[in-house]
Amino acid sequence: MNIDPSDTSMARQLRSILLELARREDSRAADEAAATPYGSPGPATILGHRSAAMLLRAEADHLLAG
Repeated sequence: MNIDPSDTSMARQLRSILLELARREDSRAADEAAATPYGSPGPATILGHRSAAMLLRAEADHLLAG
């Protein structure tokens, strides 16, 4: 993602949005894991939500690197 480094306000806002989306993905993963009976395999969507959160955080960190 190419953002003009001089536009730090926009970068901060975008980073905040990405981190909020990551938090929501983590929350969805946790909710699905909690709804899964103990000892049962969790649905693949749990891994999907966790992976999405990881990628969103990586993109947010990339914004800091400029």
